[in-house]
Amino acid sequence: MGTTGDENAETKWRFRYNSPLVQIVLIGLVCFCCPGMFNALSGMGGGGQVNSTASNNALTALYTAFAVFGILGGGIYNILGPHLTLFAGCSTYVLYAASFLYYNHYQHQLFAIIAGAVLGIGAGLLWAAEGAIMTSYPPENRKGTYISIFWSIFNMGGVIGGLIPFILNYGRGDDAATVNDGTYIGFMVFMSVGAVLSLSILPASKVIRDDGSRCSSMLYSNVVSECFEIAKLFYNWKMLLIVPASWSSNFFYTYQFNHVNKTQFNLRTRGFNNVFYWGAQMVGSVGIGYVMDFSFKSRRKRGLVGIAVVALLGSAIWGGALANEIHPHPKILDFKDSRSRYAGPFLLYFSFGLLDAMFQSMVYWVIGALANDSEILSRYSGFYKGIQSAGAAVAWQIDNHSVSSMNQLIVNWVLTTLSYPLLLLLVLLAVKDEKDPQDDSVKQVAPSSST
Repeated sequence: MGTTGDENAETKWRFRYNSPLVQIVLIGLVCFCCPGMFNALSGMGGGGQVNSTASNNALTALYTAFAVFGILGGGIYNILGPHLTLFAGCSTYVLYAASFLYYNHYQHQLFAIIAGAVLGIGAGLLWAAEGAIMTSYPPENRKGTYISIFWSIFNMGGVIGGLIPFILNYGRGDDAATVNDGTYIGFMVFMSVGAVLSLSILPASKVIRDDGSRCSSMLYSNVVSECFEIAKLFYNWKMLLIVPASWSSNFFYTYQFNHVNKTQFNLRTRGFNNVFYWGAQMVGSVGIGYVMDFSFKSRRKRGLVGIAVVALLGSAIWGGALANEIHPHPKILDFKDSRSRYAGPFLLYFSFGLLDAMFQSMVYWVIGALANDSEILSRYSGFYKGIQSAGAAVAWQIDNHSVSSMNQLIVNWVLTTLSYPLLLLLVLLAVKDEKDPQDDSVKQVAPSSST
């Protein structure tokens, strides 16, 4: 019996909705609204406040909790699935933005610190789920491309988020010290939309690739088995090789936000700079995604070349940061200042965004190349985010203890440089050029006749 046009249209739509591409776009939009806006808020330096103490303490609480729940998040995702994990995680972002709205009026940091800790729990859940989706849903030979698509959509949130303080504080003059209430309210609106949108994400078992395979045949796990599997990560040699890259990948935010953007530019220009910082991330993710998917036929060779490209670019950018430290500008800069004064520090901050996206996309590609199954990759991604967050918690407290910007720069440069040879070794030892049919980490089943 034939099908009607409406039934055909419905089947096509359901297939498109079940495709890895649509799901990657949706998780990108969720992160656009939640961590994208959070990034714009943090990128202003001090959470948009004249004194960074409250923001530094809130971020320390955030990343301390994130370090724990980032590692646990993969197991929680395997137990609860994407809907509950993502919605619970996204809801905490709204509370964090609200705490700074409160701080704008009462200057009491306790609410911000508590909200930061709660957000750390939620961010651990969100990013563990995101990592599992981004590394396991795409086809094996297009993971770099799908990561770049996600990263571009996600960082568009930082671009739009940077426009919010720029537009709402544009006419307040050079003496404006803190952002206005409307800035925080704007962030809260976007974050609320992201929480609702998270309910649209499908579990891996319902996502169908173009070749007809499902992304995973995973049956949701239980608490005991997940605790055991997470504990095993700490003596998994693959994860240990990723530790320096994980630790350093958010460690540099403190230096970039508080010692470049906050100290060298006025309030409205910081928002303007963030538009380009997060825009640079879109460019960087697309560029490194191309290298790691299309530059060579051999997947191992693509990984090695991608890491080498990021290492060379990163060394050049940190060298530029050193030059900026040695020859600082004597006055706070505005984007309307002469090109000769503004261009150098602006280009450095833009380059930081480029490097951040390329560095993190590179690490995600390596993680995604270690397995194909969302159950395994959710744990790997959670481990990566947990170690990353522990590094960030330390970095924000280092800044709170008035460590010089030069010393922070040197530590960041050393940490990122240390990670490159270890990632090269991991690719050489663990990344296969072709899928091994005997590899037990890959769990795929053919879809049933009904979709």
